[in-house]
Formats: sequence, structure tokens, C-alpha cells
Amino acid sequence: MKKLLGSLLLFITTIIWGAAFTAQSSAAENIGSFTFITAREVLAAGVLIIAAAIRMITTGAKKSAKPAGNKLSKKRLVTGGILCGITLFIGMSTQQLGIAAYPPDAASSGRAGFLTATYVIMIPIVQRITGKKLSLPVLLAVFGCIAGMYLLCLSNGFSGIYLGDLLELCCAAGFTSYILVVDRFNKEDGLYLSIIQSVVCAVISAVFMLITEKPDINILIQAWLPVVYAGVLSSGVGYTLQILGQKTAEPAVASVIMSMESVFAALFGWIILGEILSIRELSGCALVFASVILAQVPDFINMKKNRKIKQ
Repeated sequence: MKKLLGSLLLFITTIIWGAAFTAQSSAAENIGSFTFITAREVLAAGVLIIAAAIRMITTGAKKSAKPAGNKLSKKRLVTGGILCGITLFIGMSTQQLGIAAYPPDAASSGRAGFLTATYVIMIPIVQRITGKKLSLPVLLAVFGCIAGMYLLCLSNGFSGIYLGDLLELCCAAGFTSYILVVDRFNKEDGLYLSIIQSVVCAVISAVFMLITEKPDINILIQAWLPVVYAGVLSSGVGYTLQILGQKTAEPAVASVIMSMESVFAALFGWIILGEILSIRELSGCALVFASVILAQVPDFINMKKNRKIKQ
């Protein structure tokens, strides 16, 4: 039951991220990549710190401080937060830079969406190399998900290789590392871990922003809505829910579920922006959704076995 609850949290996360796609694309037209990431992560950290303070007041300081109650656990929490922040920054920054590097006629959003989603393949490969066995339904779900993403994102297929493609593959590697790091530290307090990762990601991005860009507060104010949405919901709420969801969901299963971000992005584009989905794209959505359901089969089987044992 806990694994299914974790999958539900990840599913909610993909809805938030899918809806954020329009906001991120809108902000990227006027704001530098590192400026945008810095702004959203500063907002995320601020919201999460307020949430931690409220939790401390309502539940009691002792209970809230429990995860960092001794030096060893505190060190592990900080280490996990730093590693999460670094890998998150790699994924976020290379994704934004990759989209910006595409030429105007390259169908950048589709190519970027598909290549980013290749972390669905990278994660089980890494897990198999490290000796972890994966069930047949999960492996089939991984390949089904990639096929669905291809139909959804690349209606015209690939035509040549761009610098943006290489950056998006780096992005996929970054998010692969991020998901695996989150799994490694999934016993730590999710809220504190998310605060530390947001602060680390914001600091690193701010350094690159000051070196490579010229941030303008007026432009940020003009684009306040997409920045606030990306910061508060996409980063603050979304990445915290991911950390909480991965406490019980396997990394390979988590990656399949989170790949639905592109499906929801397409659906929200259809609902909000009136974008038309072709039969091919709708087939891709259906295939990804079926793959997500298939990835849950082992958990349903284990849940039924546990019920029989208890009876």
C-alpha cells in the first residue's frame, strides 16, 4: 500500500510539472536560463522554509528536529541535500541550455522532451549494472514508455543531430543521477532535504548567472507569474512530493511515472492553449499511460500476496 501511495504522489508531481511546461517556456523567451533557475529555486527554498517553520510550530520542535537529532544523521541529511542540489542543477541547466541551443526549425520542445525522457532507459541500465534485478513488467513499461514518448514528441522523427540534442542527453543523465541520489537518501526528512537541495541549486545557478548573464529585476517582475508557478509549485511542491514519493517507489518505476510529465504538458496545451493533438500523438499518450499502469503490476501482486499471508 505504501508503494502505491508513493506512486500516487509521483503521479501528482507529473501533473504539476506538466502544467508548468507552458510557464517555463514563456519565461525562457525573456529570461536567461540561469537567472530563471536561480529565481525559481530561491522562491522554492523560501516557501519550504516557511512550511518547515509551520510544521515545527504545529507539531513541536522536538519532533521536527528528529531527522537531524545526532551528528551522523545531520551529516547524512546535509550530504544528501547537497548531492540532490548538484544533480538537480545539472538536469535543469542543461535542459534549458539545450532548448536555447536549437535552431528555430528544429522542433526543440519535442526533441527536448523525448531526449530528456531517456532517463527512463538510463535508470534501469544503471540499476542492472549495480546488480539490482528488475521485474519483467517494469522492463516492458520502460520500453513502452520510450516508444510512447517518441510518438508524442517526435511526430516527424529525427533529422540531423544538434548541439541541443547532446545537451538534452546530458540533461537526461543529470536527472538519472538526481533520481538515484534521491533514492539513496530516501530515509531522510523529505522537507529538509528539499530545502537544502533548493538552496544548493540556487547558489550554483546564481554563480553561473553572475558570470554569464545580466539579470534584470524588471524583467523578472514582468514575468512574475511563470516564475512564481515554477518556483512555488514546480520546484517547491513538485520536487518535495517526488522525494516523498520515492521513499517507497522504486527508481525505475518512479522514472516511468514521472515520464508522464510530457503527456500532461501536451494535454494542458490542448486544454489551455487549444493546441491540437494528432492521432499519432494521442497514441503516444495512451502508450505512456499504459506503461505507467504496467509498471504498477508488481506492487499490486505483492499487495495481494501480503493480504493472503495476513489472512
